[in-house]
Amino acid sequence: MHFNHFLSAYFPDPAYGAKRLFGDMLEQAATAERLGFRGVTIPEHHLINILLTPAPLQMAVRVAAETQRIEIVTSVVVLPNHDMRVFAGEVAQADILCDGRLTLGVGRGAFPYEMERLGNPVATSRARFEESLAVLIALLSEENVAWDGEFYQFEPLTIMPRPLTQPMPRLMIAVMVPEGIYACAKRGFHIQTTPLQGSQEKLLEQTRAFHRAKEELGEAGEALRLSLSRVVYAARDEADAKEKVALAHDYYSRFDNVFTGPGIVERGCIAPLPREQTIEELAANLLIGTPAELVERMGVYAEAGVDELILSSNIGQTQQEQLEAMQRFAEEVMPHFVHRPVCAPVADVA
Repeated sequence: MHFNHFLSAYFPDPAYGAKRLFGDMLEQAATAERLGFRGVTIPEHHLINILLTPAPLQMAVRVAAETQRIEIVTSVVVLPNHDMRVFAGEVAQADILCDGRLTLGVGRGAFPYEMERLGNPVATSRARFEESLAVLIALLSEENVAWDGEFYQFEPLTIMPRPLTQPMPRLMIAVMVPEGIYACAKRGFHIQTTPLQGSQEKLLEQTRAFHRAKEELGEAGEALRLSLSRVVYAARDEADAKEKVALAHDYYSRFDNVFTGPGIVERGCIAPLPREQTIEELAANLLIGTPAELVERMGVYAEAGVDELILSSNIGQTQQEQLEAMQRFAEEVMPHFVHRPVCAPVADVA
């Protein structure tokens, strides 16, 4: 099992300053590379102060300038929010400027509050996503592409520049529903998923769906990769862990508001709402604990066939606490699951 650090851009207090926020992300990316993480992951979200990165490819290029080896993953670019004729060229440019280290994670969008205000409601975004994905793949992998579909109609054109990575940059599909995971993996796509704050059984349903598709593909599915995101925090001690679980509970009180809730947002700031899930239930599902506790609990993830665990660990703690937790994880947890020294150069990430 490999490890990826999620640059999640949690921004509960705008007074902290966006320049400082994005500076923290760059420092975390450089730290992740130094500590031997395989990759870093960058979200795309607009209009809200959670997971705030309006231009993930811009951030990817800047991360590439601050690092040498680490894989740079989007998780995820929301395709219905982009015109593929423009976006494909932006991907090609980012692939070049990232020296081929870019992996493009894409999805249909998850927050109704955000998607509705951008004119692409989640309830009707599936068809637009599917056509956008097909157009994007064609534009990146072929020259002289014409299209006549429901959402795109255009005469033959060629996006310029052409990508550095041939026939196109690595592509992953973000999907949470087990049958959706199965269907996308069966089509030959790498998968990004997450049980969010859900139970271990939900996680196992997701991993089983992926491996069912992979097994049915046989040799054609051997190279498929399952990346799973989960809140992970290597605490100093039990008291620190308890404090971080409380922060995570507050984080999800805002996340739920725009993911499944009413979408109460004022001037970009999401209101925290009461949660049905107790702090104790949340603590049982997330990976927040001492390094020894994490080693014990993460064995299930490795046994379930998670190829890469994405550590979503920015839940409101200070930057210094975050960097120290990354160090503890790399030194005391990671060596139990990877077969290389913590600070060794990252191998081929294809």
